[in-house]
Amino acid sequence: MRKLLVIAVVLVFALAGMWLADRLMEPPLPGPPVSSPIASAPPAASAEARGLPTLAPTLRRVMPAVVSITVQARQPGEDNPLYKDPFFRRYFGDQIPPERQVLAAGSGVVIDTERGLVLTNNHVVRNSERIGVALSDGRRIEAKLVGSDPPTDLALLSIAAQGLVGLTLDDSDKLEIGDYVVAIGNPFGLGQTVTFGVVSALGRSGLGIEGYEDFIQTDAAVNPGNSGGALIDIDGHLVGINTAIVGPAGGNIGIGFAIPSNMVREVAEQLARSGKVSRGQLGVSVQDHPGAMVAEVALGSAAEKAGLRRGDVIVAINGRPIVSAGQLRARVGLIPVGQAVELEVLRDGNRVKLNARVATAAYSAVQTKAPPL
Repeated sequence: MRKLLVIAVVLVFALAGMWLADRLMEPPLPGPPVSSPIASAPPAASAEARGLPTLAPTLRRVMPAVVSITVQARQPGEDNPLYKDPFFRRYFGDQIPPERQVLAAGSGVVIDTERGLVLTNNHVVRNSERIGVALSDGRRIEAKLVGSDPPTDLALLSIAAQGLVGLTLDDSDKLEIGDYVVAIGNPFGLGQTVTFGVVSALGRSGLGIEGYEDFIQTDAAVNPGNSGGALIDIDGHLVGINTAIVGPAGGNIGIGFAIPSNMVREVAEQLARSGKVSRGQLGVSVQDHPGAMVAEVALGSAAEKAGLRRGDVIVAINGRPIVSAGQLRARVGLIPVGQAVELEVLRDGNRVKLNARVATAAYSAVQTKAPPL
């Protein structure tokens, strides 16, 4: 009986093996074609075509307006106090180290295509002997210095070139903390580079970087070489000129500063007209407050003639809000001599409007702890 059971099992396995072999020999049923694993995929559509968020279209339009600047300059020899000491000079003579030639790099922005006007920072072109401008299309052009304004660290250049692309200065007063911005420039001489961030703060002053400070602070990476480059909003509007950073080793740590476009516009217009900036004064000393509180009024000054009093708090000038003494100083410093201004002040809890005309500093300045303006 056991022998018959074994024979039956063997026959079952044999029949199963024959059936399986027969199935394997049959041709496969037709099905969908299988692509080769090494076949090339079709070209992917751009983020713009796929409807994804991207700044590429805006940057394609504005980047040709941002240029790279190279400067050949002379740096004065080291000014050591020993060189002025009579005893030192008696034994060592007038061996003052000679000037040396240096090369520097920065960025700039074309703001007038017809006249070929390019904005940059004064510190980029200071003491320059030759200034070169490199356009995004590869052209290299020698530039002329139209004028500069060290107190705001701005300079205006001119180049003779056709087919320029320019940017229009927008209203920087529309910016708010948290707005997205893009910095474009030539960091470390690498060439055009784009970084992205937000407006971190507005109206920064009292930093001791420049004479007139009303900075836009941003965390968009700004490095050496970005100076003079563009700060734009996400619509491609020029809202600032990158000018300074705060960093322990001179590199970016997320604190960069740009000169707001409204300040840039005032300076650029005067530089284009006369090559310099003419400034007047109201004749007041002010202190920080929610606004700018008048500490002293100079006798015979424009402020006294307008009716400003000690203790008044200036909260607006020509309709633009004032949040600090530094901001007021920056705004007044850009108003040409002889121009009329409207001041809005808080006096005894009431808002009062006064009209003044900016004058030259012919009167004796008020000596107080707060700097006069």
